[in-house]
Amino acid sequence: MQRVELFERIRRDRRLENASVRELARRYAVHRRVVRQALDSALPPQRKEPVMRRSALDPAKGWIDEMLRSDLTAPPKQRHTNKRILDRLRDEYGFTAVAYTTLNDYLRVRRPQIKEEADRARMMHEGMVPQFHRPGEEAEVDFAEVWVRVDGKPMQCQLFTLRLSYSGKAVHRVFSTSGQEAFMQGHVDAFRILGGVPTRHIRYDNLKPAVSQVCFGRSRVESQRWVAFRSHYGFDAFYCRPGIEGAHEKGGVEHEGGRFRRSHLVPVPDVDTLADLNARIEQIEAAEDARHIDNRPTSVGFDFDYEAPLLAPLPFEEFDVGLTLTPKVDKTSRITVRQNKYSVPARFIGQNVRVSLRADEVWVFERHELVVRHPRLAGRYGFRDLLDHYLEILRTKPGALENSTGLAAARESGLFTPVHDAFWAAAREARGRAEGTRALIDVLLLHRRLPGEAVIAGMNAVLQAGSVSPDLVAIEARKAVAAAGGPPPVVIAPPTTAAAAEDGPEDQDIVSARVISLPARRPELPPDTRPEPSLAAYGQLLSIQPKGSA
Repeated sequence: MQRVELFERIRRDRRLENASVRELARRYAVHRRVVRQALDSALPPQRKEPVMRRSALDPAKGWIDEMLRSDLTAPPKQRHTNKRILDRLRDEYGFTAVAYTTLNDYLRVRRPQIKEEADRARMMHEGMVPQFHRPGEEAEVDFAEVWVRVDGKPMQCQLFTLRLSYSGKAVHRVFSTSGQEAFMQGHVDAFRILGGVPTRHIRYDNLKPAVSQVCFGRSRVESQRWVAFRSHYGFDAFYCRPGIEGAHEKGGVEHEGGRFRRSHLVPVPDVDTLADLNARIEQIEAAEDARHIDNRPTSVGFDFDYEAPLLAPLPFEEFDVGLTLTPKVDKTSRITVRQNKYSVPARFIGQNVRVSLRADEVWVFERHELVVRHPRLAGRYGFRDLLDHYLEILRTKPGALENSTGLAAARESGLFTPVHDAFWAAAREARGRAEGTRALIDVLLLHRRLPGEAVIAGMNAVLQAGSVSPDLVAIEARKAVAAAGGPPPVVIAPPTTAAAAEDGPEDQDIVSARVISLPARRPELPPDTRPEPSLAAYGQLLSIQPKGSA
């Protein structure tokens, strides 16, 4: 029974029966003091706070609190430990009347209280002012850390988020890095999906891809490529205050990144590539148009339909977000980009090539010709080799093929099939290790001009015929292409000369492949065991005189 109910019954019995204090105390098994309290007031009196006995730590509590408050602004690794506080009490204040366990009990309770008091004081001092946003004018951008399992391996990635402040429509992309290339590519994708650009500004914290130096107040020194990017799309940047003090200035995107990660990236996504994950995210974003934010009566999609026509139009051309580099090709036919190595065709060894470093790819050019596109590697000291880039070297060094990194990568990706292995084994048995390997390399060169399925069909046909001729493989592969109704084999144009590259813009659009042709030789034929023909009968013809020649 609650004390309020007890008091009500006591007062009712007194009113109806005029029972005495002694009778009421006996009836409800309480002290007569409680009966008198009930008769005096319908509300029970407040319980008295127990008087705590004086602690031996009381004289030092002020000193300890001062140390804890100083830790709020100290570097994390230079804050007071419990032992350090005990040492300071002894050495600086001569206080030795407390045990270590007593100090621990006090600090376990007092530390969180000190932090809570400081947070409460800061919030009361600053305060917040509600804001509203006009449609089409503002957006916010931020990165959030996210883990993804890519091809079975965990990878720490960055979730790019651009959120329109009015409608709450957001675009998300996952990149392996938060570098400038990913930063700009995220903007390009977001502007393309939204169909326009905010007319006023976009809010940022002081991201390194955009800000080179944080100056006094709101002044910033921006990177030159970022200034060019903003100028191309025609928007201004608003930079928040550094640190936690400025996080609330773009609180919408701060919350959006965490919400999207909790809602759609839990459990940890398991994908083959980040491109697959981003395609999945684009489908999720389309479904989220029906979501309501903060109990708004209208959905995100409804508000965005009103906001979209008010965005500034996109420029006619997308900004080239690739960072141009000119690394030199080393003797292993590799270039080094961001401490990772990528293979290029062997003909470029010793030369400088033009590289366009992008958020998820590495493009390698020779003049205006795109030579190869590699997926960008995360981390450092990785490498990616393509077997096709080493075929010219391997013709002169066939023994290096078996343990080459390019062959290992081709096997892992499935490009080097069991049919290739069977052809290689048969060629080495028929021609020896070196010449058999060269025969395989000649077959691999066919992949540059013929579909892979056709080359594999050609190898199968030649193996069934008991031959290992690369020329017969080429013939059978062309038959397979014709039987499948596919396009004719690629015609290999001669390499573009330097003079032709300088003729004009019209010639620069012509892209020609660079392929080493197969050596000219006749197909292998089975040994001829017939006897050589006799020419004696033909000698008699020489002795016959034509008529009328006498």
